[in-house]
Amino acid sequence: MREAVLPWLLCVGALLPWLAVGETRAATVLSIGDGDTIRVLEDGKRITVRLACIDAPELAQSPFGQQTRQNLQTRLPIGTPVTLAVKGIDRYGRPVAEVIGKTNLGLKMVEVAQT
Repeated sequence: MREAVLPWLLCVGALLPWLAVGETRAATVLSIGDGDTIRVLEDGKRITVRLACIDAPELAQSPFGQQTRQNLQTRLPIGTPVTLAVKGIDRYGRPVAEVIGKTNLGLKMVEVAQT
C-alpha cells in the first residue's frame, strides 16, 4: 500500500507551490493541448495547466474538439506571457488556473461558445 501512495505524494509535493489558491504566477505559453489545457514554462518548469471554470470538448470529439483547440491557439500563441491565477488542482494533479493574457482566456472561450 505504501508503495502505491509514495509516487502520488511525490507528485503532490512537487505541486505544493500551486496549492496556494488565489496566488498569481507569471508564465509563458509553450503549447496548447486542447480547448481547456495548456502547457507553460513557469519558473523554469514545464507545467500542464487546466483553464479554470470551463470544460471544452476533447480533441476526439470531432469537429468541436479541434475547433476549440484552434480557437485557443489563435487567442494564445506560443511564447505569449500569461498570468496564472491559481484556483486548485484537478484529479490528475494538474494546476487549475484562470489564464490571463490580454484578457481572461477562459471567459473569452465561453463567450465564443455562446455566439
